[in-house]
Amino acid sequence: MGLLAVGVGGFLGASLRYGFNVALVRWAAAFPFATLLSNVLAAIAIGFLIGLEQQRGTLEPHLRLFLMTGVLGGLSTFSTFSLETVSLFQSERYLAAFGNVLLNLAICFAGVVLGAWVARLALARAS
Repeated sequence: MGLLAVGVGGFLGASLRYGFNVALVRWAAAFPFATLLSNVLAAIAIGFLIGLEQQRGTLEPHLRLFLMTGVLGGLSTFSTFSLETVSLFQSERYLAAFGNVLLNLAICFAGVVLGAWVARLALARAS
């Protein structure tokens, strides 16, 4: 059952990431915005889920596998981020390459913190 949860979630997350690539294709030559968006949204979402778990207790195991490992694992992509960064370096677009690294790291770290904060805030208001 866990494998199915991860597989279905991964399909949904990867499909969403592909949708971002299609939607943002006109800007892809300038900067890998679709990958950045995918990674940031996944970071915010996982932060939110962790915040929920910290306040309410652990998610049901299959739901956790579906959401965190499946959907968010399929949505975020370290390998594509790495490939795009190497490609930027190889095309001598050093500022864009360093910017890609810094933006992905800084915004994704901040996204996890933001997601957890939003979860705590939402749960505090609901109580």
